[in-house]
Amino acid sequence: MSETNTLRQRLERFIEARLTQRIIIAIILLNAVTLGLETSETVMAWMGPVIIAADVMILSIFTTEVLIKLFVYRVGFWRNPWNVFDFFVVAIALIPATGPFQVLRVLRLLRLVSMVPKLRFIVEALLRAIPGIVSIIGLLVLIFYVFSIIATSLFRETHPEMFGTLGATMYSLFQVMTLEGWSEDVARPIMEDHPWAWAFFVPFILIATFTVLNLFIAIIVDAMQRMHDHAMEVEQQMIHESVHEENQTLHAEIHELQQETLKLQERLTRMQTLLEQRTR
Repeated sequence: MSETNTLRQRLERFIEARLTQRIIIAIILLNAVTLGLETSETVMAWMGPVIIAADVMILSIFTTEVLIKLFVYRVGFWRNPWNVFDFFVVAIALIPATGPFQVLRVLRLLRLVSMVPKLRFIVEALLRAIPGIVSIIGLLVLIFYVFSIIATSLFRETHPEMFGTLGATMYSLFQVMTLEGWSEDVARPIMEDHPWAWAFFVPFILIATFTVLNLFIAIIVDAMQRMHDHAMEVEQQMIHESVHEENQTLHAEIHELQQETLKLQERLTRMQTLLEQRTR
């Protein structure tokens, strides 16, 4: 084995060790604190150089970690989506930026998602639920469009500020859907001119808020349950394979013992035969 491969194996054991992972998580949390302190003018005036130096050191550690993974896994590094995610987060932090783009440094805190298995599980579930979420968004847009046309036709004459155009109507209905001041700010003022307006808003809330939005939760929960079931199946399969291998190993050892026992019996038989011959 070459020295390069030996070095790769040692670095892989180091970078994948549980202690190393915990240290990286602690550094990410420390970075969250330093980035938060940078928003305080009082703190920066008191210990700004220390915080900036700590930020540079933390970024150096993240960069070194990514470079080690690139050296260890080579092309395999890019096959792991979470490694690619870490690479781009660190790369963005390395790009010199000023003004509004400087806030992109905070994206490095998202590395906590890739480091904590439970957070990774949630994100993967969200990604798996994207097709269903897109379908629900399409249904929600259709419902919004239909109700917006109806509301614009019914209420634009008396309340043009909220329902004068299709865009204004969709924004007003979005406020109603979130249940933020929908009664005092939207529904009741309209009911002063249209007492029957409750017959429009109540069905809209029931459909858009309590039905369609809850479908998002249902789809995400279903995706998480399917991922959990798949993980359990994989774990059970691994246990089954492990037990099968152990059984095979045990059967092979038992067979070897039987063969040795037979050989010992043959030797004992020959020895008994020789003793009987000598006795005669």
